[in-house]
Amino acid sequence: MLTAKDNIFYFIYLHRTGLTVAGLSAVLLVWPLVESNPYNLGLSNLIAIYAIVVLGLNLFIGYAGQISLGHAAFFAIGAYGSAIGTATLGLPAWPVMAAVGLAAALIALAVGLPALKLSGHYLAMATLGFNIVIYTLLVQWDSVTGGPSGFSGIPSLTIGRLVFNNEIHFHYLVWTFAVLALLLCLNLVRSGAGRGLAALAEDETAAAALGVDTRRAKVKVFVLSAVLASVAGSLFAHCYAFVSPDSFNIFVSVDFVIMVVVGGMGSIWGTLFGTALITLLPEWIEALESFKDIVHGLILVLILLFMPQGLVTGIVDAVRTRIATSRHA
Repeated sequence: MLTAKDNIFYFIYLHRTGLTVAGLSAVLLVWPLVESNPYNLGLSNLIAIYAIVVLGLNLFIGYAGQISLGHAAFFAIGAYGSAIGTATLGLPAWPVMAAVGLAAALIALAVGLPALKLSGHYLAMATLGFNIVIYTLLVQWDSVTGGPSGFSGIPSLTIGRLVFNNEIHFHYLVWTFAVLALLLCLNLVRSGAGRGLAALAEDETAAAALGVDTRRAKVKVFVLSAVLASVAGSLFAHCYAFVSPDSFNIFVSVDFVIMVVVGGMGSIWGTLFGTALITLLPEWIEALESFKDIVHGLILVLILLFMPQGLVTGIVDAVRTRIATSRHA
């Protein structure tokens, strides 16, 4: 017969995901009350924005088993789309964000249908080429995008009379979107579609033999990840009121992939850790700022050599193995 203590542990185990999300939400709710430094809050907001992109990318890499080096392009589409729609055309921000997200989905569909016939490094090169095309467009079409000088004067987001024009207000907004994206991904990977994606990542041929429409699954998750990147780009534009092409070049796409790998491919919770670590690392070690891309590349190589399943996943697996070994002994 189960005791009250056993029932509590069973309840915690059964609802561990929901309780963890609730705990994270509680921490985020009080974080601005604990940390009043606007600069640190700004870094926290940047982590939230990047996490939205990387959560979608992890679905594509960790669950669909594909590789993309072009997600900064969809990030740019969201940012510049919202900037042009609101600052140049004078349209309301929220409908523009939704329209730009739809546009990103259609572009992802147009790119994904032919590109996802490829695999491995061929697919990586195709997505990299797409990123280069978007980056070149941002630089060269200066009459619309502002060119290399960037685009400024982007208005703040508002809800009624509430204007998101400081770091505290924006903290609650971007982390609300990040937690919603987290919940979306957690529920997706636990659904039938998510299990099909996991099978696809392990062995595409076997997944197809089990009835998974592999091509359609890859296209769907690619489109979803593009929409998440676009939403994050729109938030980025309204948060900083300025965007420039350098925020969306191929090195940013590589950084997104590194965040996925460090957090653990296929680890939704690890995504948050990987995003935070790669974002904060140059801040912790100021000397690395000038060599950021080299350091990030070195981290990627070391992780792939010694912990190919990702840093978080690797540490968790090592701890579980140690505990299991101790119990057996």
